[in-house]
Amino acid sequence: MISNVHGGRIVEKILGSKKADDIKKSSAEYPNMEVTYDKVQEILNITTGVFSPLEGFMNEEDYKSVIIRSRLASDIPWTIPIVLDITGEISERLGKGDDLLLTYEQKPLALMKVEDIFSFDKTEYSKSVFGTDDRSHPGVRKVFEMKDVLIGGTVELIEEPKTDFYQFTLKPKETRVLFKEKGWQDVVGFQTRNVPHLGHEYVQKTALSFVDGLFINPVIGRKKKGDFKDEAIIASYQELMKHYYLKERAVMAVLHTEMRYAGPKEAIHHAIMRKNFGCTHFIIGRDHAGVGSFYDPFAAHRIFDEFPDLGIVPIFFSSFFYCKRCSSIENDKTCPHPDTDRINFSGTKIRDYLVKGEVPPESMMRKEVSEVILSYENPFVE
Repeated sequence: MISNVHGGRIVEKILGSKKADDIKKSSAEYPNMEVTYDKVQEILNITTGVFSPLEGFMNEEDYKSVIIRSRLASDIPWTIPIVLDITGEISERLGKGDDLLLTYEQKPLALMKVEDIFSFDKTEYSKSVFGTDDRSHPGVRKVFEMKDVLIGGTVELIEEPKTDFYQFTLKPKETRVLFKEKGWQDVVGFQTRNVPHLGHEYVQKTALSFVDGLFINPVIGRKKKGDFKDEAIIASYQELMKHYYLKERAVMAVLHTEMRYAGPKEAIHHAIMRKNFGCTHFIIGRDHAGVGSFYDPFAAHRIFDEFPDLGIVPIFFSSFFYCKRCSSIENDKTCPHPDTDRINFSGTKIRDYLVKGEVPPESMMRKEVSEVILSYENPFVE
């Protein structure tokens, strides 16, 4: 059965055309603030239900509850603060109950009803979410770059901008209709920020063998240097699905959000979003949403024990590799052969081949996928 929405209902905060037009015409009367593209993505995720049950940027009560116990004040599991930072100058012009017009590229984007204006401790934030305040961590570094004041309140979308790869974007209400039309009762979601290698295919198809459908959901948004570009990820998955997946069993849509590299806390956050899309199961791999050596490789597995009420079933994968003796992809439970017979799916090794303009071995990556990636002059984030 397609999963219940996190918190019980899909949040939809989109103004009707008449009210939206009225706000546009009187936009000069509102205090306004220009937001970044990262915040545009968060506003869209709030107002279309990807972040259900959130109806806006977190107020102080919800923020502190998430930081202290990884739950909203209502006791619903939530691990990543969804907040809007503002300058002291803007905060001095606002009070509780005020409307704030959020703009993007100088055009009205959303109307925010101010509920809270509060300061926060960046070290506390970092240690809670990332488990460290080391600024070499990309997520921590971004927290310390934030302004010193947060503003909380409900958000209503005025006009949906045409985001990158909008043609591959589906809202939770749309994915739920799609899954229902396909007759899928159980759906497994797959999070990715990389192009697919054979290990990914093995994980997806293994999980698919236990459910009705596979929802491949690449992250589109800010990534760190050296990650694959969004367009390369989408094109390579299109090629893989064209040749190696049943159309009636697998679909792809993108998720517009930034990678925070928060390891276990982000694994829970990723699961919640896929639950809202309608997934009943979610794949968690080794070092999910990790970066460098900041997290134990299986910390993202163990954290699910802390959230028995999450409402989505995690499917854990630890190790998998190509075994030359078995002539197939195996894992530690199925292969009796030594390490000398095993080829690990190293992202670094695959990247080294691609950087040199070489096709990785077919024991690592499908030839069709490699050729698509190599068709880009530079498939990596600089």
